[in-house]
Amino acid sequence: MKKVSTIEKMLIASVGFTLLLLAVRIAVAHQLMYVFYIWNLFLAAIPLLLSRRLQSQQKLTVKSYFLLAGWLLFFPNAPYIITDIFHYESRPPLPMWFDLLLVINAAWCGIMLGLVSLLQVENFLAKHLKPLWVNCCITGSLLLCGYGIYIGRFLRFNSWDIITNPVALFATSLHRVFNPFDYKSTWGFTLLFGISLCLFYYTIKAFNKYIGGKVSS
Repeated sequence: MKKVSTIEKMLIASVGFTLLLLAVRIAVAHQLMYVFYIWNLFLAAIPLLLSRRLQSQQKLTVKSYFLLAGWLLFFPNAPYIITDIFHYESRPPLPMWFDLLLVINAAWCGIMLGLVSLLQVENFLAKHLKPLWVNCCITGSLLLCGYGIYIGRFLRFNSWDIITNPVALFATSLHRVFNPFDYKSTWGFTLLFGISLCLFYYTIKAFNKYIGGKVSS
């Protein structure tokens, strides 16, 4: 594996700070509330680990395709953490602002773990595909991510259900594809969340160009 970059070090620091907030909450409140962030942050880190490995590949090989497939499968787990805001409410004895800080930091970690992994995937694809196809792949990945977040949050499917429960997963998805007007909420969420992720991603890229640097990956 290549050397840990500056941006990856900042991601590690962000995740560490979030876990520190969680540890303080558990120690003070003697409750396991929000402990699910440990598992969710672990899942959110998988796409980044896969994209790092992908960047070490010099050619499009069978291994590269497997890494890309694995990355796409786990990619929604990162921005999925944004939806954990649904769990936010007043939970004494800690003040609401403390839990708000915890939830915001966890969401930030999820967004950045996902988008940095996407930057690394784009860097790899740019070596092998024309810019138009790279942009199509990136935008398509973000829209698929929106759908992945929906089925994870509201239908309670997991990334590994594609192996452990593929029949139910594909049947549910196909039913929504062929009956889109019966599932307006599904496609509304998918489209709007996908657009939001596109705005996040391309804003980061535009900001990087604006400051005249290159995002370290």
